[in-house]
Amino acid sequence: MNWINTLLSGDAAAENLVIWGLPAVIGVVLVVVAFLLGDDSEERWKRRVKRVQDFRQRKGPLTPEQAISIRRKTQDSSIPLFDLMIKRFLPRPDVLRQRITKAGLHITLGTYLSICIGIFAIVTTAMALLEVIPNLAAPLIGLFLGVGIPHIVVGILAKRRHGKFISLFPEAIDLMVRGLKSGLPINESMKAAGNEIADPVGYEFRQITDQVRVGTKLEEAMQDAGKRLNIQEFNFMNIAMNIQSETGGNLAETLNNLSDVLRKRRQLKLKVKALSSEAKASAYIIGSLPFIMTGLIYMTNEHYIMTLFTDPRGNLMVLGGLLWFAIGAGVMFKMVRFEA
Repeated sequence: MNWINTLLSGDAAAENLVIWGLPAVIGVVLVVVAFLLGDDSEERWKRRVKRVQDFRQRKGPLTPEQAISIRRKTQDSSIPLFDLMIKRFLPRPDVLRQRITKAGLHITLGTYLSICIGIFAIVTTAMALLEVIPNLAAPLIGLFLGVGIPHIVVGILAKRRHGKFISLFPEAIDLMVRGLKSGLPINESMKAAGNEIADPVGYEFRQITDQVRVGTKLEEAMQDAGKRLNIQEFNFMNIAMNIQSETGGNLAETLNNLSDVLRKRRQLKLKVKALSSEAKASAYIIGSLPFIMTGLIYMTNEHYIMTLFTDPRGNLMVLGGLLWFAIGAGVMFKMVRFEA
């Protein structure tokens, strides 16, 4: 009830509520509309299959509208105006779609951008109402968090999915090798691996076999999956299968050798990670010490530490310290990061 009394009193806080409350409401409404109107991928797939079945059972010519309705939809948003703005003004939308796909998220660009706008509006309004920073800086912080938080979350999910794919990929290749040795063709072996191995490996293999089943060549389906995944280990298998199809030979033996190489490659990465864990822990401790000491000094002697932030010479010292800290952190990061 305090904020209602503040609004009725007509002071500066009420003005902030009126000025910054509208973007928050718009952002929340956009997020809700995107989730309520957005198509679920499974439901969309079922509707498309039903349209194709109706098309096959129908006798006689189709109208142009009916013929278009069985095609794959390429809309980025269920809101036509929002979809038009995405296609016209969003820079490099294909890169953003690829990042979302690599993370294993089945959402459209409209839903992703609605989440960004919602975070921007909520953070901006909260900063302005709490009056912890100037009003002009609130939109900048809201824009930074609105763009940064979804970007970081998608990156974390993509990295986690990448690691899970690499850990399950050798098992999928072994299952394909056993299928080939038992006399199954490569398509059926890959289909069996897709049904038996957990996602994301199983999901990607099922995507490949589904494309082959509707008429796409195996090489083209593998190339599309390689572009979608952008994982070196999968590209190794793609190259090995292409070379084998051109030169001939025992595909089961080739894939078996590839599986062994991928396992050794993963073991080497884990060994490097274990050997560099001590250096990483030291870097984390050393990097956190300046901020911990600043907080402790602020708690014990606020007047002493605030000189760094109120005096121009102190500001220059803080800027120089942060610059050297960033350089040292970058050097330590390069020292403990290895590519196997």
